[in-house]
Amino acid sequence: MVSIFNKPTIKDVAKKSNVSVATVSRILNNLEGYSEATRKKVMQVVDEIGYQRNDVARNLKIKSTHTIGVLLPNVSTNFYMEILTGIEESAHVKGYSVIICNAGDNGKRTEEYVRVMIERQIDGIIVCSLPPEKSLIKKIIGVNIPVVLVSTVYNGYSIPYIKVDDYKASYAAVEYLIKSGHKKIAMIGGPKEDSIAGFPRLKGFTQALKDNKLNAEESLIKNYGFSFQDGITSMEELLREKEEFTAIFAACDDSAVGALSVAHNRGLKVPEDISIIGYDNTKVAEMAYPPLTTLAQPFYEMGEKAVEMLIKRISLEDEVQNVIMPFKIIKRDTVKRT
Repeated sequence: MVSIFNKPTIKDVAKKSNVSVATVSRILNNLEGYSEATRKKVMQVVDEIGYQRNDVARNLKIKSTHTIGVLLPNVSTNFYMEILTGIEESAHVKGYSVIICNAGDNGKRTEEYVRVMIERQIDGIIVCSLPPEKSLIKKIIGVNIPVVLVSTVYNGYSIPYIKVDDYKASYAAVEYLIKSGHKKIAMIGGPKEDSIAGFPRLKGFTQALKDNKLNAEESLIKNYGFSFQDGITSMEELLREKEEFTAIFAACDDSAVGALSVAHNRGLKVPEDISIIGYDNTKVAEMAYPPLTTLAQPFYEMGEKAVEMLIKRISLEDEVQNVIMPFKIIKRDTVKRT
């Protein structure tokens, strides 16, 4: 029984109606996914226990626009396509529209787009891979709109995130090369100062070598970035310096394909002369020649999950937990067993 001395909550409604909080939230927000009998039962309980409808309107966003904003950086890699597809298709099924905002290099247009989102009265924001820069974070959380992060983490802030463990994934990719018989392994990675992807993937690379009693030679590590052109630059430098190596771990499929193109232009065969493993399993990995062996992140599922998590936050359901997604190695034709 609900005490008359306590203001009734959505959990009280759910308990007395013998339904989930999610179901109550959907009914109060006029969403789908319940029977007419269930709706009548819940609304009867709302009236019986005195659940204030003005609280519902304020806290559960009955005046919702059913619109989600997606903030992502201006990058040359293409893995956002799968994430966005997962977001858009999942949002559509749940009755939400999606506004995609390109925040530019280092999120320089974030403030502008956050203002646009406020004007559009969006219900929540999904932030993809924007760096954990303090002024950027304050702009995002300062508007008091529910937020979920994808492929990034804002340490020190209670913003739920969904991502792959980049350290463990990189470790697994390098260990795959080692188990394939490679002992001299180079790395084409992102900037060391990139705490979200650059540094964790570098750390996974070096630790995998160390644990297998192999050296992580500084001269074999190139940290220019994640783009196709960065892969070209890195591969040309590795070959120009005439360092000995039999395999490359590229911390992004785009840079791996850049390295593949240089190898082809130099008359080197992959994997006969040099083995290459990428990271992401984007479409470019499948379309490369030869098809790229790579570590797969479940991008589509991450987009789907991000929408699910955000709607929970919008509906003020139970606390949303961070999610670490699984990864796996996709074996194609660019790694030779020695």
